[in-house]
Amino acid sequence: MEKLILPPRLFITGTGTDVGKSVTAAMLMAGTRGLYWKPVQSGLEEGTDAQWIQRATALPDRHFHPERHRLRRPLSPHAAAALDGVRIELDDFQAPDPASFHHLIVEGAGGVLVPLNERHFMLDLIVQLALPVLVVASSRLGTINHTLLTLQALRGRRVSVAGVILNGTPDQSNRQAIEHFGKMPVVAQIEPLPAITPQVLRTTFTRHFAASAAI
Repeated sequence: MEKLILPPRLFITGTGTDVGKSVTAAMLMAGTRGLYWKPVQSGLEEGTDAQWIQRATALPDRHFHPERHRLRRPLSPHAAAALDGVRIELDDFQAPDPASFHHLIVEGAGGVLVPLNERHFMLDLIVQLALPVLVVASSRLGTINHTLLTLQALRGRRVSVAGVILNGTPDQSNRQAIEHFGKMPVVAQIEPLPAITPQVLRTTFTRHFAASAAI
Protein backbone atom coordinates (compact mmCIF):
# COMPACT_ATOMS: atom_id res chain seq x y z
CA MET A 1 0.00 0.00 0.00
CA GLU A 2 1.22 3.49 -0.84
CA LYS A 3 2.01 5.55 2.23
CA LEU A 4 -0.16 8.56 3.03
CA ILE A 5 1.78 11.82 2.91
CA LEU A 6 0.38 13.65 5.89
CA PRO A 7 -1.02 17.12 5.34
CA PRO A 8 1.00 19.66 7.36
CA ARG A 9 -2.11 20.48 9.40
CA LEU A 10 -4.46 17.68 10.43
CA PHE A 11 -7.49 17.16 12.66
CA ILE A 12 -7.92 13.70 14.17
CA THR A 13 -11.50 12.68 14.84
CA GLY A 14 -12.96 9.34 15.82
CA THR A 15 -16.08 7.33 15.15
CA GLY A 16 -16.66 7.37 18.91
CA THR A 17 -14.76 6.96 22.17
CA ASP A 18 -12.05 4.34 22.77
CA VAL A 19 -11.22 3.83 19.09
CA GLY A 20 -7.57 4.86 19.38
CA LYS A 21 -7.49 8.60 18.65
CA SER A 22 -4.84 9.36 21.25
CA VAL A 23 -2.65 6.42 20.24
CA THR A 24 -2.93 7.59 16.64
CA ALA A 25 -2.07 11.14 17.67
CA ALA A 26 0.95 9.84 19.61
CA MET A 27 2.10 7.87 16.57
CA LEU A 28 1.81 10.93 14.32
CA MET A 29 3.58 13.11 16.88
CA ALA A 30 6.41 10.59 17.25
CA GLY A 31 6.80 10.43 13.49
CA THR A 32 6.55 14.14 12.69
CA ARG A 33 7.80 15.76 15.92
CA GLY A 34 5.07 18.29 15.28
CA LEU A 35 2.90 20.49 17.50
CA TYR A 36 -0.01 18.84 19.33
CA TRP A 37 -3.19 20.64 20.34
CA LYS A 38 -6.29 19.32 22.09
CA PRO A 39 -8.83 22.17 21.88
CA VAL A 40 -11.14 20.72 24.55
CA GLN A 41 -10.03 18.35 27.29
CA SER A 42 -12.81 16.70 29.29
CA GLY A 43 -11.58 14.90 32.40
CA LEU A 44 -8.55 15.93 34.43
CA GLU A 45 -8.29 13.50 37.35
CA GLU A 46 -6.49 10.76 35.41
CA GLY A 47 -4.34 13.20 33.45
CA THR A 48 -4.91 14.84 30.09
CA ASP A 49 -4.47 13.42 26.62
CA ALA A 50 -1.60 15.84 26.04
CA GLN A 51 0.18 14.56 29.16
CA TRP A 52 -0.29 10.96 28.09
CA ILE A 53 1.01 11.66 24.58
CA GLN A 54 4.00 13.54 25.97
CA ARG A 55 4.90 10.55 28.15
CA ALA A 56 4.40 8.15 25.24
CA THR A 57 6.53 10.17 22.80
CA ALA A 58 9.07 11.69 25.22
CA LEU A 59 8.78 14.98 23.33
CA PRO A 60 9.60 18.27 25.12
CA ASP A 61 6.95 20.67 26.46
CA ARG A 62 7.29 23.01 23.48
CA HIS A 63 5.61 20.39 21.25
CA PHE A 64 2.34 20.71 23.19
CA HIS A 65 0.04 23.71 22.87
CA PRO A 66 -2.25 24.38 25.86
CA GLU A 67 -5.88 23.33 25.67
CA ARG A 68 -8.39 26.13 25.22
CA HIS A 69 -10.82 24.47 27.63
CA ARG A 70 -9.84 22.12 30.48
CA LEU A 71 -12.96 20.59 31.99
CA ARG A 72 -12.90 18.55 35.18
CA ARG A 73 -15.39 15.78 34.43
CA PRO A 74 -14.86 13.04 31.78
CA LEU A 75 -18.11 13.83 29.98
CA SER A 76 -19.23 15.25 26.66
CA PRO A 77 -17.79 18.79 26.43
CA HIS A 78 -21.20 20.50 26.67
CA ALA A 79 -22.07 18.58 29.84
CA ALA A 80 -18.64 18.93 31.43
CA ALA A 81 -18.64 22.66 30.67
CA ALA A 82 -22.05 23.14 32.26
CA LEU A 83 -20.87 21.47 35.46
CA ASP A 84 -17.82 23.75 35.51
CA GLY A 85 -19.91 26.86 34.90
CA VAL A 86 -18.23 27.38 31.52
CA ARG A 87 -19.75 28.06 28.13
CA ILE A 88 -17.87 26.85 25.05
CA GLU A 89 -18.15 29.10 21.98
CA LEU A 90 -16.69 28.54 18.52
CA ASP A 91 -15.05 31.96 18.76
CA ASP A 92 -12.96 30.61 21.66
CA PHE A 93 -10.73 28.65 19.28
CA GLN A 94 -7.84 29.70 17.12
CA ALA A 95 -5.39 27.07 15.85
CA PRO A 96 -1.78 27.66 16.90
CA ASP A 97 0.89 28.48 14.34
CA PRO A 98 3.06 25.36 13.92
CA ALA A 99 5.57 26.95 11.52
CA SER A 100 8.67 25.89 13.45
CA PHE A 101 7.36 22.32 13.85
CA HIS A 102 6.23 21.66 10.23
CA HIS A 103 3.18 19.71 11.43
CA LEU A 104 0.12 20.51 13.54
CA ILE A 105 -1.79 17.56 15.01
CA VAL A 106 -5.17 18.54 16.46
CA GLU A 107 -7.15 15.93 18.39
CA GLY A 108 -10.89 16.23 18.86
CA ALA A 109 -13.03 14.87 21.68
CA GLY A 110 -15.15 11.84 20.83
CA GLY A 111 -16.80 11.91 17.41
CA VAL A 112 -17.94 14.62 15.01
CA LEU A 113 -21.41 15.01 16.57
CA VAL A 114 -20.22 15.43 20.14
CA PRO A 115 -21.92 18.65 21.36
CA LEU A 116 -19.86 21.66 22.41
CA ASN A 117 -22.91 23.66 23.51
CA GLU A 118 -26.65 23.60 22.78
CA ARG A 119 -26.10 24.60 19.11
CA HIS A 120 -22.64 23.51 18.01
CA PHE A 121 -20.89 20.18 17.56
CA MET A 122 -17.27 19.11 17.20
CA LEU A 123 -18.02 19.12 13.47
CA ASP A 124 -18.65 22.86 13.60
CA LEU A 125 -15.22 23.36 15.16
CA ILE A 126 -13.63 21.24 12.42
CA VAL A 127 -15.31 23.40 9.78
CA GLN A 128 -14.23 26.61 11.50
CA LEU A 129 -10.60 25.48 11.76
CA ALA A 130 -10.70 24.42 8.08
CA LEU A 131 -8.37 21.46 8.64
CA PRO A 132 -8.32 18.18 6.71
CA VAL A 133 -9.51 15.27 8.82
CA LEU A 134 -8.17 11.81 9.54
CA VAL A 135 -10.94 9.50 10.75
CA VAL A 136 -9.91 6.95 13.37
CA ALA A 137 -12.10 3.88 13.77
CA SER A 138 -12.00 0.50 15.46
CA SER A 139 -11.63 -2.60 13.30
CA ARG A 140 -14.23 -4.48 15.34
CA LEU A 141 -17.86 -5.31 14.62
CA GLY A 142 -19.99 -2.19 14.17
CA THR A 143 -17.26 -0.08 12.62
CA ILE A 144 -18.84 -0.04 9.14
CA ASN A 145 -21.94 1.80 10.33
CA HIS A 146 -20.03 4.19 12.61
CA THR A 147 -17.41 5.01 10.00
CA LEU A 148 -19.85 5.53 7.13
CA LEU A 149 -21.98 7.84 9.29
CA THR A 150 -18.90 9.85 10.24
CA LEU A 151 -17.82 10.18 6.62
CA GLN A 152 -21.34 11.19 5.62
CA ALA A 153 -21.41 13.94 8.26
CA LEU A 154 -18.02 15.29 7.18
CA ARG A 155 -18.93 15.26 3.50
CA GLY A 156 -22.19 17.01 4.26
CA ARG A 157 -20.14 19.97 5.49
CA ARG A 158 -17.61 19.72 2.64
CA VAL A 159 -14.75 18.80 4.98
CA SER A 160 -11.63 17.40 3.31
CA VAL A 161 -10.96 13.85 4.55
CA ALA A 162 -7.41 12.48 4.27
CA GLY A 163 -8.48 8.90 4.95
CA VAL A 164 -9.48 6.36 7.57
CA ILE A 165 -7.30 4.53 10.09
CA LEU A 166 -8.53 1.22 11.50
CA ASN A 167 -7.18 0.23 14.90
CA GLY A 168 -7.27 -3.30 16.24
CA THR A 169 -7.17 -6.86 14.96
CA PRO A 170 -7.26 -6.68 11.14
CA ASP A 171 -10.64 -7.39 9.55
CA GLN A 172 -10.38 -7.36 5.77
CA SER A 173 -14.14 -7.53 5.28
CA ASN A 174 -14.72 -4.37 7.34
CA ARG A 175 -11.90 -2.61 5.55
CA GLN A 176 -13.25 -3.46 2.11
CA ALA A 177 -16.76 -2.39 3.08
CA ILE A 178 -15.57 0.99 4.35
CA GLU A 179 -13.55 1.60 1.22
CA HIS A 180 -16.35 0.48 -1.12
CA PHE A 181 -19.39 2.10 0.51
CA GLY A 182 -17.53 5.07 1.97
CA LYS A 183 -15.52 5.79 -1.18
CA MET A 184 -12.60 6.52 1.10
CA PRO A 185 -9.23 4.76 1.44
CA VAL A 186 -8.26 3.03 4.66
CA VAL A 187 -4.79 4.53 4.78
CA ALA A 188 -3.56 2.34 7.62
CA GLN A 189 -4.69 -0.69 9.57
CA ILE A 190 -2.86 -0.61 12.89
CA GLU A 191 -2.68 -3.87 14.80
CA PRO A 192 -2.44 -3.76 18.62
CA LEU A 193 1.01 -2.41 19.47
CA PRO A 194 3.36 -4.54 21.59
CA ALA A 195 4.12 -1.48 23.72
CA ILE A 196 3.55 2.26 23.66
CA THR A 197 7.12 3.59 23.44
CA PRO A 198 8.71 6.31 21.32
CA GLN A 199 10.52 3.70 19.22
CA VAL A 200 7.43 1.56 18.61
CA LEU A 201 5.41 4.65 17.71
CA ARG A 202 8.08 5.92 15.30
CA THR A 203 8.44 2.51 13.66
CA THR A 204 4.67 2.21 13.22
CA PHE A 205 4.51 5.70 11.75
CA THR A 206 7.29 4.95 9.26
CA ARG A 207 5.52 1.76 8.17
CA HIS A 208 2.33 3.58 7.21
CA PHE A 209 3.00 7.30 6.71
CA ALA A 210 5.35 9.87 5.26
CA ALA A 211 5.72 13.39 6.63
CA SER A 212 5.44 16.35 4.28
CA ALA A 213 8.65 18.35 3.94
CA ALA A 214 7.32 21.76 4.84
CA ILE A 215 4.27 23.53 6.20
